[in-house]
Amino acid sequence: MTDSNDSADRPERRSIRSFVVRAGRMGPGQTRALAELGPHFALPYAPVPFDFATSFGRLAPLVLEIGFGMGDATATIAQALPGTDFIGVEVHTPGVGALLKQIGERGLTNLRLIQHDAVDVLEQMVGPAALAGVHVFFPDPWHKLKHNKRRLIQPAFVQLLVSRLAPGGYLHCATDWRPYAEQMLEVLSAEPALRNPFDGYAPKPDYRPLTKFENRGLKLGHGVWDLVFVKR
Repeated sequence: MTDSNDSADRPERRSIRSFVVRAGRMGPGQTRALAELGPHFALPYAPVPFDFATSFGRLAPLVLEIGFGMGDATATIAQALPGTDFIGVEVHTPGVGALLKQIGERGLTNLRLIQHDAVDVLEQMVGPAALAGVHVFFPDPWHKLKHNKRRLIQPAFVQLLVSRLAPGGYLHCATDWRPYAEQMLEVLSAEPALRNPFDGYAPKPDYRPLTKFENRGLKLGHGVWDLVFVKR
């Protein structure tokens, strides 16, 4: 039997989370990649500042991606930009296994993964002004109006992101849900530490590849909105 007083000693659950819990199956290739490549390319979460330069063996611009899914775009970007180091943060094991598999197949050396909530990673492991960029591609839009408060891009979270960006660093968000794009534009425009170098939405940067899902949506007439803001 649980003592009813135990709950009083537990910390309150943070309102912002970077993920939604989903079930997923692991294929044999993903399982093998986790076992063989995970020890080198998957960094353990720890609530202390992390020396990313030591992990990569060099000092280079560092970009963090929140919620990379199955990692196709992440691997493509890392391969196209070998002079930049990337940290991919994702909670779902199948996605971590899939991206580790791509790391092995593509021979990537400039990509590391952390399987944990990105809010904790940003608050605890990433130091102030440590990042050259942050990618948030197609986060859960939480379509229902009553669930809009669960969206990741909210003022408090943007303030955390800004604190981890170096001056001149960028925040790149993308979504295929127009109401979320409009909210993102409103929230990011209201953050005084950010400036928008574009007139509203940004043209898709060349480094962000089109996903299969995005290509299919564009053929059906669905829109995709990119937002790129720069820290002052």
